[in-house]
Amino acid sequence: MSEFLQRLKNAVISHGLFVSRQRILVAASGGVDSMVLLHALHSLAKDYDWQLHVAHFNHQLRGRASDADEKLVRQTADALKLSLTVGQGNVKAFAQKNKVSIEMAARQLRHSFLANVAKRKKVTVVALAHHADDQVELFFLRLLRGTGGEGLAGMKWRSRSFVDKKILLVRPLLDCTKADLLVFAQTRKIPFRQDATNAANDFLRNRIRNELLPLLRDKYQPAIAKTVLRLMDIAGAESEYVTEAARQSLRQKFSKRGGFAKLPVAVQRKMLQSQLAAHGADFDLVEQLRAMPDKFVSLSAEITVARDAHGHVKFKRINLREFNLGKLSVKLHGRAGQVDFANQTFRWQIKHQSGSLPPTRSPRQEFFDADAIGPKIILRHWRAGDRFQPIGLNQSAKLQDLFVNAKIPAARRRHLVFAATRTGTIFWVEGLRIGDGFKLTSQTRRQFIWQY
Repeated sequence: MSEFLQRLKNAVISHGLFVSRQRILVAASGGVDSMVLLHALHSLAKDYDWQLHVAHFNHQLRGRASDADEKLVRQTADALKLSLTVGQGNVKAFAQKNKVSIEMAARQLRHSFLANVAKRKKVTVVALAHHADDQVELFFLRLLRGTGGEGLAGMKWRSRSFVDKKILLVRPLLDCTKADLLVFAQTRKIPFRQDATNAANDFLRNRIRNELLPLLRDKYQPAIAKTVLRLMDIAGAESEYVTEAARQSLRQKFSKRGGFAKLPVAVQRKMLQSQLAAHGADFDLVEQLRAMPDKFVSLSAEITVARDAHGHVKFKRINLREFNLGKLSVKLHGRAGQVDFANQTFRWQIKHQSGSLPPTRSPRQEFFDADAIGPKIILRHWRAGDRFQPIGLNQSAKLQDLFVNAKIPAARRRHLVFAATRTGTIFWVEGLRIGDGFKLTSQTRRQFIWQY
């Protein structure tokens, strides 16, 4: 048995990934990672009497290249005498409809497909080909986007599918590097497909892989992967401890008022976060709750939350009549137009003019990239939970916080007019800076002039 297969066998045993006579669904994309996993598991299958079934999802993102991936997986499954299920989905259309990134759309469709195949085939375990390099990339991806200890811990050897909790996702290659997989593929002459999009730096993960990690290895730490994997292990173990401490604290009934405040900060945060997990609460919201007991803050357009002295979260629905729910859809036909809303007159004009510098601005006038805005806008007022990214800010923020920073009186906020794209993204708020994603740039070809 080769050294690689022995390592895989040791991982299966030490982490309890599979049992004898188990039915295993192997996700195969056609790339080197999944093709190595498929061949390796097939090589060990006789020792454990495993029954392997192959699943391939065609994302339809790369035209003929995606079809070639599917063809290779079909040929491989046939050569190994394994049954195969193939699915496909329009990832771009799904992403646009659900207002998510291409990466997120692909992940959701792929995992839904795998869950459905597993259910039909009466399989409870799906083998995925994530490896050590994926872990390191995920660490920096989550670090840059913002995460806690649990996020920095990365992927686990075993975890439940977010589509169907009855299905277990298993990652047997987590301690193998990409180089290990390439060597095994070369030694065994395993055919695989190269995904050209991995070399493109359009996605943040690709920039981390192709730019950031090489820089860190060359200029700062040659063993960056080893260092990061060790840190992920430490973060994961400490996060598990905090999670269990928070779980126990939530079950306790504090006899003294203010018992929550006496807990370690990490436990306080985890207690609140766990109660808000289904709502996707961010760090800032958790901190507001942690710092101020019995004070309600906005969670969404219809819900506010507060925590009591024991750390238990209370939910309260907002009376939407407190907010001005009026709105108006405006189609941007032609080159100019005018519309009345909220006792104001708004005029707009579209000019074919390149460049990032607007002409001299008049009072109560703004300039935007017309193509970023699109053919339709929506005028409306503030709603609880609204977020906005003004120019100069590197991420969106709650409008409640922006209003406070701008010292806009509470009574005034509900009368301000907002302008949003047809997908709901706010690009202008009366009295604030324009939206960062809609500013004029060197790529601008048409300018949208807004007067109010």
